[in-house]
Amino acid sequence: MSLRAALLALIEVAGPSSGYDLTKRFEGSLAHVWQASHSQIYPELNRMAADGLLKVEEEGPRGRKTYAITAAGQAELYQWLTEVKTEQRVRDEASLRAFLLPLLPGQKAIELLTERARAAETKKAELEALRLRVGESSFGGFALERGLRHMTAERDWALWAIDRLQKSEEARTETVRTPTGEPE
Repeated sequence: MSLRAALLALIEVAGPSSGYDLTKRFEGSLAHVWQASHSQIYPELNRMAADGLLKVEEEGPRGRKTYAITAAGQAELYQWLTEVKTEQRVRDEASLRAFLLPLLPGQKAIELLTERARAAETKKAELEALRLRVGESSFGGFALERGLRHMTAERDWALWAIDRLQKSEEARTETVRTPTGEPE
């Protein structure tokens, strides 16, 4: 449903659009929060038109269609936006990797976490540059702020985990000493 909602929202905001227009808008805005390819967008538009959520407003050369949102499409978008899911199953690869992190040797885990902190800082800088270009109050501004906060939290978590691993390694080294205080 998320791709459907994203497409409905783009048409609601921008007005009647072709699949090409929507693909370009996706790449310039929603791609920061939801990935969709050309090969996913076009079939979904056809399904949405068949379901009465969109209507083909204009057909042009080479089969180019311009879609407009219908009242049923607006109602479905509203329903999706206001729906509260109390139990949502999550499949988050980053969290799975964090869960399994203790399986790695300490130094390798620290290297990977250092890279995660750098990647989060890089993505945060990209989002900050985007905010300067489009402004805080633009369409997508709330998602942009969420992304910035998420990248800050991701970086902070990675730095926290590095600190924990380093302290754990120091504690392990301290306990592996002979009675004379010399390392074994």
